[in-house]
Amino acid sequence: MSTHASFWEAVTGAIQSLRGSKLRSFLTLLGIILATTTLIAVMSVISGMDVYIAHNVSNMGADGYRITRIVMMQWDPKKYLEMQRRNPQLKQDEYEFLRERATLSKDVGEVSSRTVNVHSGKEVAEGVTLMGASPNIGVILDFDPVEGRFLTDIENQRRMNAAFIGNDIKTKFFPSGDPIGQSLSLEGLPFRVVGVAKAKGSVFGNSQDNFIIIPVETLSKIWGTHNGMDYCATALDHDHLGQAQDEARMLLRAYRHLGPKDDDTFSMLTSDALLTFWKQLTGAIAATAVGVVSVFMVVGGVVIMNIMLAVVTERTHEIGIRKSVGARKRDILNQFLVESAMLAGIGGLIGVTVAWIVAVLVRTFTPVPMSVPLTAVILGVTLSAAVGLFFGIYPAQRAARLDPIDALRVEK
Repeated sequence: MSTHASFWEAVTGAIQSLRGSKLRSFLTLLGIILATTTLIAVMSVISGMDVYIAHNVSNMGADGYRITRIVMMQWDPKKYLEMQRRNPQLKQDEYEFLRERATLSKDVGEVSSRTVNVHSGKEVAEGVTLMGASPNIGVILDFDPVEGRFLTDIENQRRMNAAFIGNDIKTKFFPSGDPIGQSLSLEGLPFRVVGVAKAKGSVFGNSQDNFIIIPVETLSKIWGTHNGMDYCATALDHDHLGQAQDEARMLLRAYRHLGPKDDDTFSMLTSDALLTFWKQLTGAIAATAVGVVSVFMVVGGVVIMNIMLAVVTERTHEIGIRKSVGARKRDILNQFLVESAMLAGIGGLIGVTVAWIVAVLVRTFTPVPMSVPLTAVILGVTLSAAVGLFFGIYPAQRAARLDPIDALRVEK
């Protein structure tokens, strides 16, 4: 008998055995199914979020950085309270000082924000993000206009009531008409629309298009900047990003009269830092998932081994007959190894299917972006089959070593 024929005979026998005891096979596979589902679900969340973070959350670009009052990359309540006490709000005079002296930054802009209610006729939008921004913020933070234009220096200097609106605002107040030149009421004050931003989508269900941007001087005149502001800047190029941050840090420390041993009383953030933090976070999640998956896999493997031992006992007479008509130890070994691997592999496939259904449901009914990567599918099925193969070695060897005469004496 050729090796090829022996293998396919083993596959056929394994399929018949699995079909003959469906309930037992399913119960045997529960551990493998849970392990594979967990593995693929976690990899799907991480994969979907990797793409989303890279394309949507980090809008500073490769050359950009942001200076803000507090940035917490890892939640530490004690540190947060300390920064709340120590770090004052960033102010306009500091911005002017930084902008005039920063030589390694191509552009430095400022942003301050609050929430307002917006009216137009009978339509009302509550809790809209209102940003006061310097005119260069359009370029720095990539607010591309699809209609009209961004704010100008003249509108900022003269504190004019001009507004650059997000796509949600346009859709709500001007669903079919041209918004350019139209008026919106912000807390009872009229503002003229000068441009509409390109749609950016949402992050975890929170729209990034529900905003209005007005000149920062206008915001300061009407509402003040009690919430402080952020400074957004772009370095001369990516190679100078670190140097530009160091220069900005030095200038702000000098303005605030901080000594060499004093901690910064502000925070700095780059796109690279955000992505690095995200990778660290997902790495920790993945490590936890590996631990859970490992436990499920070992439990599933032990169950498979016990079931296969029971199968060997059930088929002792059959093994004796096969050996008496010329089956070799290798043929018996292959049969049980293939059956064990197929059992686990089928569990892996079921786990893949369950994980895919979960991903579709989560992606459809929640804001969490999930994307099932092909590598996760291949890894899940391969790992499952490998577990089945490993834990099937002992039962297969036990079957292959059976003495044919003793085996034939066993009653069917």
